[in-house]
Amino acid sequence: MTREEKSQVIEELTAQLADNTNIYLADISGLNAGNTSDLRRACYKANVQLNVVKNTLLTKAMEASDRDFGDLPTVLKGNTSVMYSETGNAPAKVIKNFRKKSDKPLLKGAFIEEAVYIGDDQLDMLVDIKSKEELIGEIVGLLQSPAKNVISALKSGGGTIAGIIKTLSEKEG
Repeated sequence: MTREEKSQVIEELTAQLADNTNIYLADISGLNAGNTSDLRRACYKANVQLNVVKNTLLTKAMEASDRDFGDLPTVLKGNTSVMYSETGNAPAKVIKNFRKKSDKPLLKGAFIEEAVYIGDDQLDMLVDIKSKEELIGEIVGLLQSPAKNVISALKSGGGTIAGIIKTLSEKEG
């Protein structure tokens, strides 16, 4: 690879790092062609982009990036693949599901919304991370519950203030 080609790859990696807030580093070495194809298919279905990278070029891209990747560059040894996703837990779910039938991929580390996670032991915690959409859904559900109680009390209280107060007090008890 020429110096110009390396520079171009570093620029492309730096742009990808800037464009993605959820970045996973995994080791997929040892997977045969069929398993690698299955993993790529699982990533595609989960809207996760999977790329094999050269550690030295990724390290330089991380250094050139505006982001603070903390200790993440320290895991760049051996075989490394980068997984990008709009959903913070999607790559973790793909890895966990895939490992039901294989011992790979191994999670080397992850960068999720400015937080850095190092090591395969972080996988279960990353699977449990909620996406923004899931959090918003839970908050909306929590906010709707008291409003539903008031509306229900208005309907069942017979339209009188005393009836509404009685219904609401019964629901609290």
